[in-house]
Amino acid sequence: MTSGPFFVIPKDDILNMMIQYKNVTKIYYPDIIGVKNINLKVAPGEFVSIVGRSGTGKTTLVKLLIAEEKMTSGQINVGGWEIGNIRPSQIPCLRRQIGVVFQDYKLLPQKTVAENVAFAMEVCGEPGHRVATIVPQVLKIVGLSDKDRRFPHQLSGGEAQRVVIARALVHRPKILIADEPTGNLDAMNTKEIIDLLLKINKIGTTVLLVTHNHDVINFLRRRVITMENGTIASDQGEGKQ
Repeated sequence: MTSGPFFVIPKDDILNMMIQYKNVTKIYYPDIIGVKNINLKVAPGEFVSIVGRSGTGKTTLVKLLIAEEKMTSGQINVGGWEIGNIRPSQIPCLRRQIGVVFQDYKLLPQKTVAENVAFAMEVCGEPGHRVATIVPQVLKIVGLSDKDRRFPHQLSGGEAQRVVIARALVHRPKILIADEPTGNLDAMNTKEIIDLLLKINKIGTTVLLVTHNHDVINFLRRRVITMENGTIASDQGEGKQ
C-alpha cells in the first residue's frame, strides 16, 4: 500500500482536529439512555478503539459526532465545529472531514467498484477530471486497483469492506470512524482490514474503531475505551488523554 500524493494532508489541518466530548448525554424517547455524562478527548492522529456489548452506547457516540443524532445536553467539539450548534447546511461539510465506515456495506449493486467510489464524489459536485484522478489513487491505497470494474456481488466480504473504506477516503478525511467494520468477516479478512486502518492512521488520520472483537483489540495494543450502560467504564492504553 502507498499513500501517494493524494493523501498528503497538511500537518496544520491534522493538528486542528482534536475531538472533545464535554458532559455529553443522549436520552432517546421516552427515557432510554444512549450515553450519559461522557467526557472524552481524542488527540489528532490517535487510533482509539471503543468496545462494549450491544446497547452500551458505542454507536451513539459515533452518531453524535457526525451530527446524525442530536445530544440532549453537553458539548462536542471537533476542530472548529461545535456539533450541537451546527446548521443543517454545514453537516455535509463536516462529514467530508469525518469519513465513516459501517458494517453493512451499502454499496450500489448496479455500479462497479470504481463507480461506487466515484459516486461519493459526484454527489458532492466534484468535477469529472478530479473524480477521474482521485478514484484510481484511492483504489490503489486500499489494494483494489485490479478490481475496479467488478460489481459488488463479485467481491468477497473483505474486498467489499475495502471499497467502503475507499469511498470514505475520497475527501481526505482527517478522522475516520469504523463502526464494526470486521463484524461480518473471517479472521484473515479482519486482519487485512485492521492493517489497512493502521496504515491510514500512520498517514496522519485519526481512527476511531468501534468493535466487540477482543482479538482485534489484543492485536492493536492501542488506546481502548470500554463502554457500559452508556458511560465510559474504563479508558486505557497508549495515548490516553
